[in-house]
Parts: sequence; structure tokens; C-alpha cells
Amino acid sequence: MPHSPKVIVVPYHADSRVYFLALQDLPYPVWLDSCQPASGRGRYDIIAAEPTTLLTTRAGESLIQDLTGREPDRRSHQDPFTLINELMPPVCQSAQLDAERLPFCGGAIGFFGYDLARQLERLPSLAKADLSLPDLHIGLYPWALVIDHETQTSAIVALPGADTRLAESRLNAETHLKSFLEKDAEPFKINRFDSNINIDSYIEKFDTIQEHILEGDCYQVNFAQRFSASFSGDPLAAYLSLRLASPAPFAGFIPLENGAIASVSPERFIACDDGLASTSPIKGTAPRDPDPTQDKRNARALENSEKDRAENLMIVDLLRNDLSRCCEQVNVPTLFELQSFANVHHLVSTIEGRLKPGETPLSLLRAAFPGGSITGAPKIKAMEIIESLESHKRGPYCGSLGYISACGRMDTSIAIRTLVFDNGRVHCWGGGGIVADSTAEAEYQESLTKVTLLMRTLEAAFGSDEATADQQ
Repeated sequence: MPHSPKVIVVPYHADSRVYFLALQDLPYPVWLDSCQPASGRGRYDIIAAEPTTLLTTRAGESLIQDLTGREPDRRSHQDPFTLINELMPPVCQSAQLDAERLPFCGGAIGFFGYDLARQLERLPSLAKADLSLPDLHIGLYPWALVIDHETQTSAIVALPGADTRLAESRLNAETHLKSFLEKDAEPFKINRFDSNINIDSYIEKFDTIQEHILEGDCYQVNFAQRFSASFSGDPLAAYLSLRLASPAPFAGFIPLENGAIASVSPERFIACDDGLASTSPIKGTAPRDPDPTQDKRNARALENSEKDRAENLMIVDLLRNDLSRCCEQVNVPTLFELQSFANVHHLVSTIEGRLKPGETPLSLLRAAFPGGSITGAPKIKAMEIIESLESHKRGPYCGSLGYISACGRMDTSIAIRTLVFDNGRVHCWGGGGIVADSTAEAEYQESLTKVTLLMRTLEAAFGSDEATADQQ
């Protein structure tokens, strides 16, 4: 019979940054964030620290570190998804608080980088690899703080035998928690962002994609440009600024040895709960406008755009196929739903299915990785074209952040609107799906629209004199 998790109620705060600040100095903290109270979507936040095991993968080799000190470190060339499955704690019952099921009771939390796909498919390696971050970074966490913004409750949820005393003492110290609301941010500075491609080169690569489409090699390619800047200080200060400027339901912050991942993603990748799986790809984008009348026009134009609807439908068909590899009863309950965020409107569809006997959330994640909405269709050919045209490897960008719980529940994001801090440099990407009806100028502008708010927010708040002057 599955174990019962331990549930320890702690004081609720609408802004989960208070909790993360209280726990951030513990080993390997992670924060899966719905950006409440600024965000209009998202119910749960999950914050964890003190993993028992850390799994990192680089170029096909995984390092498994037992952080309890009971076992020596070991290396493996096994499929990393298989390793995660082997490292997962025994199956646990769903945690409950006030008759509400909580999403996480202990298990795996971390990120799956886009380039992890090289261990799943045979792909060329042409783009420059200049990031030091691993392809995969997963901690096995025996406890986590789960914040439910719908019921306005917070609780530490722990596997049997987990030591939660330090976390309990910090999270129950109400005066200590409130002090973080007035705490000054750690020093952080950033220079101006520059792209790794100019518009002439972008148009040249756009034309190459159009040639592939006309020749029948593919239907859609998700091409991105990368923006980079130098920084100093604590990336957490940058993330706290971003989550206010561009709140998103699948955001997250993961500190790393030489940097961090700061994501304000609006897009879910794969979620599983009680055998029901779903994915919600975004395809179709229009800018927000400060004038409410024009903003509504932009939204209506997006909803009625044949090009954007066709682009969305291509990815829906791709993901229906991906889910069908591990699911039955695959269906599309929502098609072309308009969702609005701080800087853009999006078209979002949802595909659902029920896991086949013998399949697990982790096996579905592997089968569908990386998400079709950020590759194109057909997926493998689109990825080959991306590798030939993007000058730098993507790293965590367009991979996935999320959790796999011992109770069988899983939720993951697509790591778009994501900044990667690495050895004194910070990178973010803007991209879009290019199809036969696309125009180079519109696609170029869309790639800017998606991330300009993020870059300008950081330059305005933390920019050097050079960066600030550039924006005046």
C-alpha cells in the first residue's frame, strides 16, 4: 500500500517570494512559481530544498550525487529518463489539506534542457555550445512547500522519514517571514542586451526556411534569435523584477552553481494527474497595446488570423501524435483560445489523453520531448533545420521546468520567456513558428515583441549607465 505523506500547515502568504527568501540558503533550492498575486492564472507554487540526490547530465553522461553522503557519486550513460525513474521515491498517496489534493508530495524537480533531445534522437551538432549548464538538472526532494492560492493555504508536504525541522522553524516564524517583504534586494547589475543576429542575417535564414517549406521538407520551423548581456550580482534580484513585470502561470527560478534559470513562461508542456494527460501549446502571437481599443483590435485580429490558426493547428496535430504514443482517447477540448499576458496575446489549444496501461507520466514526457510548439513540424526535420540556422545551442531555452511527484502527478512548462544566467553572461531568446504564409519582417518583429519587455525591465532597473542611456 502506498505511503501516506506528512502534511504540516504553515502560515499563508499570497506572495511566495517570502517563502523562497526564507529558504534560499538551503542546499539546491527550487521555486516553481505562478507569480501570484500579479498573475491572473495559476493555482499552486512549489518551493523545495535539501534534495537527497542530484542528477545532472552533460553530453550523454549523467552524474548521480547522493547528497546524504551514504553512497559515493557515480556516473552513467543510461537514458536520463530511466535514471530519474530509478531514483524516484516509492509511490506515495496524494497529500491532502482540508479535503483538497495537493499536487506534490516529494519527488523530482528541475529542468530538462532542449539539447537533451540529442540523447533521444539522432541530430546534427552544428551550433556553438557556449553554455556551461548541464542538459538536465534534477533534484530528488523529500519535502516541499506547496502554496495553494485558491484555498489560501500553505503546507510543507513530506515523504515518510523526511527531516523538515529547519524548514518548519523558518516558515512558522511569522515575524521573520514578514521581514523579507521589506528586505533590500541583493546587488545586481546588467549591461545592454545585444542579439546574435542582425536583421539582414535573420531575413537570409528566414528565406532558407521558406525554401525548405517549398521543397516539402517541413511545414513549420520555430526559429529563434538570442540576446545576451553581461551581468554581476545575484540573478534572484532579476527574477523578482521579471515576475512583477511579466507574471506568468508557469514561471520558475532555479539557482545553479555558475548562474541560474529564471523563467516567466506562459506555456504548459505536459501535465498528468490520475492518468489524464494534457498539453497546451501556444501558437499565434499579437502585441498588447496601452490603448484599450487598439488592444482589443489586436486580440480580435489574432483570433481571426487564418495564418495563426493554421500555425496553431499544425502543432496541435503534431502533439496529438506525440500524446498518442503513450495515451489513448486523445482529443482536443480547446482550440484557438485567446489568452492575454502582460506583453502579448496568444492563441492556446489544449490536447488531452489517458495514459495507456503500463505508461507513466515520465514515459510520456520522454516521448513528447522537446515540445512541438518550439520545434516545428515534422519535429525531427524542424530540429535539424534549427541546428543548421541558429548559431548557438539553446541550452535550457525551449526545454522544460517542472516536477514529477511520487503520487504520480506531473506538471511541466515550455521554457520560453526564459533567461539563462551563466558565468557572468545572461541570455534570452525570442522566436516564432515560420510557415509558408509568414513574412520575414513580421516574424522578426514578433521575436522582439516576445522578449523586449523582459530585457527592458532588467535594463531599466539594473542597467549600467551605458544600458540606461541607450534606452533614453
